[in-house]
This record gives sequence, structure tokens and C-alpha cells, in this order.
Amino acid sequence: MNCSTGHPEAPAGIRRAIARHSFCTLATSSGNQPHVVGVLYAPVDGALYVSTLSSSKKARNIRDNPRVAVCIPVRRFPMAPPFLVQFRATAELLANHDSTIGELVRTRRLKRITGHGELDDPENCFARIVPDRTVHTYGIGVPLRVLLRDPLHASRTFDLGNAGLQVGRERIEPSTADQIWRLGG
Repeated sequence: MNCSTGHPEAPAGIRRAIARHSFCTLATSSGNQPHVVGVLYAPVDGALYVSTLSSSKKARNIRDNPRVAVCIPVRRFPMAPPFLVQFRATAELLANHDSTIGELVRTRRLKRITGHGELDDPENCFARIVPDRTVHTYGIGVPLRVLLRDPLHASRTFDLGNAGLQVGRERIEPSTADQIWRLGG
């Protein structure tokens, strides 16, 4: 149990689920208008990278409000609804020519999201999404017996702890924005 959040430490299965998948829904907002869109992502060093056009609704919203939410469906059983990993995060936009993007492309770590001409489009940019410390799940981290007997109570909340969202070779600390978020700032 983590003293700062009061939630148990996130099991490794959560990090593995994020690393093994490539589709999520990304929620952004501007003013009082939410926007949710399905996107492909590449997990790199504790962050998720998403390719988008700089004029897209999600990019405009991130410029206005870097606070986002992510929901990753995790299919475990073919005839059942998907399990979920969901979290709030802080996003920033990086241009194609940003040195971080250049290095990730050079080392092929963005291969999942750069195979459709994104790097040739001058309008393209990347959203780097760093999760907050707390993640919520449905089905993941829940004993199968509980899931089958009481699906209404198959959700859990976990703390990423000092490990952050380790899905690559290096670790990125959970965003400090989650502390500001809780304080209403």
C-alpha cells in the first residue's frame, strides 16, 4: 500500500498490458468541451507517443489544456467485454523535427505509429503522454473468481509507485501534475 495515495502498488500485468497493446482512446478537452478519439500509440520509456496533425482537434485541445485521459482496452476472452487500463495524464506536443522524436525514430522505437507517411507530413506532430501516479483497471488485477461472481466490483485502483509506468528501458516518473490536479490547481 502506498502511503501517498492509499492504493496498492500496481502489478506488473498493468505495465505489460500497456506495452503489448497499441490502441487506446484519448480524451482531451478545451474549455467545457470534451473530445474522445481512438488512436494508435507507441509506449516508450514510461510515456505513450501518439502521432497527430498539428491542426487536429486533439492537438488544439492539448495546447489549450495538457491534462488528458487514456483508456486502453485489453482483450482477454473472445466472448467477454475487454478489460481496461485507464489513467489521467499530462500531454505535450513535439514537432517531427524535435530531437527527442528524431532519436526515437532513428532507434525505431516509434515504428508502431510512423508507418503511414507521418514523418513526411510537415503538418504532423507527436503527443507525448506521461501518466499520473494512479491507474484504474477493470478486470486486471482482479481474481477470475471475483470477476465471474461479481463483475460490478471488478474494478481496482493502483499506484504506479516509484517505478512509474515502466514499459521501456528507462523509467519516467509519474507526472507531478497529478498532485496539482488533486489540489484543484
